[in-house]
Amino acid sequence: MTIALGADHAGVALKDAVKHLLDARGLRYTDFGTTADASVDYPDYAAKVARAVASGEADRGILVCGTGVGMAIAANKVAGIRAAPVYTAATAQIVREHNDLNVLTLGARTTTADEARDIVAAFLDTPFAGGRHGRRVDKISALDTTR
Repeated sequence: MTIALGADHAGVALKDAVKHLLDARGLRYTDFGTTADASVDYPDYAAKVARAVASGEADRGILVCGTGVGMAIAANKVAGIRAAPVYTAATAQIVREHNDLNVLTLGARTTTADEARDIVAAFLDTPFAGGRHGRRVDKISALDTTR
């Protein structure tokens, strides 16, 4: 599994904590930045990660900003992306099972590094359940082509 990572200035430290978890699991990742706390525009990083996932360059993505909300909004503009801000491991498990979430967004101002590790583990370890949920995800995907 290959993970695309991105963060704005508020999320750099938490993104680095996530990288340590990925390293410990032996997972490959591409860090699309940013790497410093100088102010940047989060949509730029959301787009890079979302495009990497949508194209198949990465299997899943993880984005970090202050709340995770802005990154999710921006990432969801890319066709094929299902991104959501997640604040608990239980929610991460459900959104993987039911919604086939492919981009996890985290809030650096709302989530500790320990919480993020549990959330990321659930995001990476939980398979999509398919079945009736597959039908619903297909309907979500069909919305990519509508206005």
